[in-house]
Amino acid sequence: MFAAVEKVLEKEVRPYLKEHYGNVVLLGVNDGVVRIKLTGQCKHCPSAKFTVEDVIEKALKSNIEGITKVVLENEVSAELLDIARKILSKKDG
Repeated sequence: MFAAVEKVLEKEVRPYLKEHYGNVVLLGVNDGVVRIKLTGQCKHCPSAKFTVEDVIEKALKSNIEGITKVVLENEVSAELLDIARKILSKKDG
């Protein structure tokens, strides 16, 4: 199912996201649940949730039987975590 999801993302989703200077990375597919990560300008976009629901999930569900949900993984970069730790340690000290 991973290959089928990747094919739909490439054909139907990525062209749309590229218009907005973004992209999508497929992290995994398990029991009909697709896990993705948005990159580029889409990564921090306030409309990311709607993009997942209205564009990505819709495209996958309409093309692949058995897809039940698309989950957006929001990873925090190591750099951002380091900055947060420094800020928090200054408040404690």
